[in-house]
Amino acid sequence: MSDKNKAHIRYRKADNTIVPGVTTVLGLLNKPALVKWANNLGLQGIDSTKYVDDKAAIGTLAHAMVTDRLTGMETDLSDYSQNQIDSATNSALSFWEWEKSHKIGAVHFCERPLVSEEYGFGGTLDIYAEVDGEDEIIDLKTGKGIFDEHIYQVSTLKILLQEHGHNVSRVRVLNIPRTEDESFAEKVPTEKEMILGWLIFKNLLDVYNLKKGKLPWEH
Repeated sequence: MSDKNKAHIRYRKADNTIVPGVTTVLGLLNKPALVKWANNLGLQGIDSTKYVDDKAAIGTLAHAMVTDRLTGMETDLSDYSQNQIDSATNSALSFWEWEKSHKIGAVHFCERPLVSEEYGFGGTLDIYAEVDGEDEIIDLKTGKGIFDEHIYQVSTLKILLQEHGHNVSRVRVLNIPRTEDESFAEKVPTEKEMILGWLIFKNLLDVYNLKKGKLPWEH
């Protein structure tokens, strides 16, 4: 499931209150590089909306290929073009090559949405599994690399998973490239980076709720 799809999941608390997703909250971050990127596409005569939709479809399929294999399922390719299938396969191959150097034991679950009753937000984890003997969150990215907001995201997912009673010894971000102009990248954040990532998200969540007209004690 791509970040775009995750952003459109309706997360609800036990009392049916709708809460924002991690991706939606992180969307408050200023991203001037995206403005320049979209402008460059426009100068090349490329519709940025269609371009993003195509890349999102590739990301969705790549996630499915990886998580389906981990859970013993067959991936449905019927809704995708051959180009999208080829690009997603490149991404999946990067993960499977990485997997050769690591021992993946029990796969606890994949693509599971969870909601924080304590803080009022939702998130969907790509992979929660035993990796090299440790319970770990693996977050898959299909893009140009690993950025600060990805660290904020996985740091928050760790808090979310722990709230639900699950042990998390480590979090990892893997960028699995779709094309030759993208590169494989891996990041295991330090404890300090994860604390900072969670605090940045928590403050963004406060801003998100304030912009919605909610006082801190009303969340």
